Amino acid sequence: MSGPKISLSMRRAAGSLCYKTTSRVTDSNSPTESLAQQSRLEMLDAVMDALQGFGVSSTHYLQTHYKDAQGLFLWVSWAADLRNTFFIFFPLWFHLRASVGIKLIWVAVIGDWLNLVFKWVLFGERPYWWVHETAHYANTAAPHIQQYPMTCETGPGSPSGHAMGAAGVYYTLVTSVLTIMTTKRKHGGNKSALRDRYLRVALWTLFWAVQVCVCLSRVFIAAHFPHQVLAGVITGMVVAEAFNRTQWIYSASMSRYFYTTLFLTCFAVGFYLLLKVLGVDLLWTLEKAQRWCVRPEWVHLDTTPFASLLRNMGTLFGLGLGLHSPLYTETKKSSSTAVKTGCVLTSLLLLHLFDSFKPPTHTAALFYLLSFCKSATVPLVTVSIIPYCVSRALSVHSRKAA
Repeated sequence: MSGPKISLSMRRAAGSLCYKTTSRVTDSNSPTESLAQQSRLEMLDAVMDALQGFGVSSTHYLQTHYKDAQGLFLWVSWAADLRNTFFIFFPLWFHLRASVGIKLIWVAVIGDWLNLVFKWVLFGERPYWWVHETAHYANTAAPHIQQYPMTCETGPGSPSGHAMGAAGVYYTLVTSVLTIMTTKRKHGGNKSALRDRYLRVALWTLFWAVQVCVCLSRVFIAAHFPHQVLAGVITGMVVAEAFNRTQWIYSASMSRYFYTTLFLTCFAVGFYLLLKVLGVDLLWTLEKAQRWCVRPEWVHLDTTPFASLLRNMGTLFGLGLGLHSPLYTETKKSSSTAVKTGCVLTSLLLLHLFDSFKPPTHTAALFYLLSFCKSATVPLVTVSIIPYCVSRALSVHSRKAA
């Protein structure tokens, strides 16, 4: 694996993507302009060093003073993974209220796709390798920070994908529940305005409590700096709010799902190839993860940018297949409590078993292909196959009972 092809200082700067172009322009500028530009870059490097130094100190403080909370932080970091949105929240909400489940998938997929693009542009460092390479501690001892099985993520660090995903998903859930409750009250429900206010306060308090826990957990395990998790929370909320104002996703055709998936995939791959032609190595973080992770087995292929891309594209495409399947068309009219309950329980059980299947990692191409297929199967089975089977099984049982 070749090392990064751009300087460490340029990686820290937002907009490092323009490095090659900027270099050519600088060559034709006057010496005064070149010195001024160099001075600005050095100042930006100093700011980023100070910001990331504070982040490492924060990680060291949390690991030193809250060591007993290690289990909680690790669990929160695991729970904030988007895999749980696809395998738990989506099947639960889709069978209770399909529109919420559909919106969850769109928010999670588009949010994670944007996160990938942002990471490629911003070149964010991660604490667990930055602390070993920076000159920030040239005159003092660098703080010792521990690593954990979830520390050694292989992609760039900014913004935090876990924080962005958790913010987007929980923002969607909170606003959806509030909309449902408000709609019920307007149509003759007995909920008073005071109860609605209490519910709103309770849900938003829970939302922010979850975000704080996720942010602290990512800083604790040395996967992110504080400014990266804050950027993730803000960006995730913006994505979720954008989809709160979007209605076409609920009636999107199969062709729209197909072309959206194709466009997002081609854009990401094309962007990667373009930057590679310009001399920017977007896999520079993989070399760092392999070099500085204390245990090689903690570096997982499924945390690479392309694994995330294909996993999300498979999920979106599978949702389109499921929603336009004849099986879904036949069973979506059934709204009995027994059918919904059966679908929820069956989905959670089968998807839990299905999640235990791990694609082989000895061949990258095969791993990516199977990851796409596995991800597409999850919404397809949840939306069409399981409801059809549950509905038929309950129908047969009812006829026998009669």
